[in-house]
Amino acid sequence: MSVRLSLQSLEQIRTAARPGYDRSALSAGVLHFGVGNFHRAHQAVYLDRLFNDGRDHDWAIVGAGVMPSDGRMRDALRGQDFLSTVVEQSADESRGRIIGSMTDFLPVGDTGAIIARLADPAIRIVSLTVTEGGYFIDPATTRFDPEDPAVRADAASPHDPKTVFGLIVAGLARRFAENLPPFTIMSCDNIPHNGAVVRDTVTGFARLMDPDLASRIEESIAFPNGMVDRITPATGERERRLLADDFGIEDVAPVFCEDFTQWVLEDRFPAGRPALEAVGVQFVSDVTPYELMKIRILNGGHAAIAYPAGLMGIHFVHEAMQHPLVSGFLRKLETEEIIPVVPPVPDTELGNYFALIEARFANPKIGDTIRRLCLDGSNRQPKFIVPSISDRLAIGAPVRGLALESALWCRYCYGETDDGTAIEPNDPNWDRLVPVARAARAESMAWLAMEDIYGPSGQAASFRAEFSKALKALWADGTEAVLTRYLDGTY
Repeated sequence: MSVRLSLQSLEQIRTAARPGYDRSALSAGVLHFGVGNFHRAHQAVYLDRLFNDGRDHDWAIVGAGVMPSDGRMRDALRGQDFLSTVVEQSADESRGRIIGSMTDFLPVGDTGAIIARLADPAIRIVSLTVTEGGYFIDPATTRFDPEDPAVRADAASPHDPKTVFGLIVAGLARRFAENLPPFTIMSCDNIPHNGAVVRDTVTGFARLMDPDLASRIEESIAFPNGMVDRITPATGERERRLLADDFGIEDVAPVFCEDFTQWVLEDRFPAGRPALEAVGVQFVSDVTPYELMKIRILNGGHAAIAYPAGLMGIHFVHEAMQHPLVSGFLRKLETEEIIPVVPPVPDTELGNYFALIEARFANPKIGDTIRRLCLDGSNRQPKFIVPSISDRLAIGAPVRGLALESALWCRYCYGETDDGTAIEPNDPNWDRLVPVARAARAESMAWLAMEDIYGPSGQAASFRAEFSKALKALWADGTEAVLTRYLDGTY
């Protein structure tokens, strides 16, 4: 019989580690937008560890959000006193722990309550996980898009904003008006130079509302860049059942994740920060080498296995790694084309890092799905794959494997697997991508004409030739045959 997770039931739970601190003694220092699985498996875990060490109990998390999914998460967590079960899984064992570092979650849609909490001087860090596509960035310019309808709506109603960034700007405006010190803004999203990106978006919003406010933000707010890493699949009935069966815990929204975790942060927190270095966070002066390594090797690697596996009907990531064609494609692409253009990283051997990535992808306990990896390619490809293409083109290096990866993505966006099974919409821009992918079956250059995704790389003769060859081969012979030829050198 399972125990329903709550503060009252904590003493009954013996199968998972529990908070070793008095949650009633915690006070909030962080307001976090986007309380999803990754946040609870990453930032919330690091703070929970710190609190368990008896340190920095004035840095608890308050959740906030603006999306319907945020409202559903708030309802789920509120019903269990904002506790979460996190199950960390290696290939050999699973360990459960109850995370208590979040103490509140503000009502979604209550603009006044969120702005008031942002203006609370106890809040010294505002952090975000709003996904790669949530920063109102124009893909063509890679800069803030002031013409986005949601941006224009907030600019027209600055005292009743509906977006995360409109709320942040309103909170800063109130703090400045009340002569309160500003908070640090820390992105925890998986995008290159995430601090610079969030700075561009916040100041862009502010400039539309009040140019003087934008200037004050530029002069006084810190936006540290950070690299975050932990494979964290979505939660479904499978995970809830596993938690009940294996741990005897009933949690509406448990988090299952790998046992590996990494967080590298630039140490720019003028308003103060928790002592996260005591629980494994690496503070550096420049995070760029670490984020390039992770984004290109891990996230680029995810893309490399996602689309061939998706086209061949493979469900789980570890199953894809067991398929010699998929794992072989990953290894050949990484070692021959991606890793050679990744800059050196302090105290890191890139071959060893990739070997670790392979082991992580192959972990059978995680239950990560190929469909999740295929999601949102229109936002992910320009960040995870196209930069490697661009770097190789700049030095005249071959791009055959990277062109094949792009062709596999195009073929996936046609909307059918190799055996004709329909692929359900799997991208915010699916309605745009499918017609272009279908046009590309007859005229392959239609796909590379998406300048907001491929930029100048899409016009490079060598890349165009390789892409056209790959896409035609996929349509003529299918994924399995093309990967076979690519690996044996006859492609």
